[in-house]
Amino acid sequence: MAGLTTHVLDLTSGKPAEGLNVSLFKKDSQNAKNLVGNFVTNSDGRISKPLLNEKEIKAGWYELIFFAGEYLKAFHKMKEEDLFLDNIPILFQITNIEQHYHVPLLLSKYGYSTYRGS
Repeated sequence: MAGLTTHVLDLTSGKPAEGLNVSLFKKDSQNAKNLVGNFVTNSDGRISKPLLNEKEIKAGWYELIFFAGEYLKAFHKMKEEDLFLDNIPILFQITNIEQHYHVPLLLSKYGYSTYRGS
């Protein structure tokens, strides 16, 4: 099924990252960012519905922003002055609207990784 999904795994705790805020933007022809939606991860570290479903997906450049600093302060009791990461932007392109795009985030207190999943 075509669309866009994400999930976040907290590598520090070894569990899904519940309660992490995520925003999705689509870039227009002038490279301006247009908000598609704001989301919050559930107890499985996922957004309960696709960020884009098969009817909403369009080709182009997108940006996901994961609000990691907020999450790390709330769930790991980190102080503002101890944060290494704050908002994590991931820019990616959707080229084939017939395909499914999955953009996971593997998060720790001092680093992160992402990839195109299935």
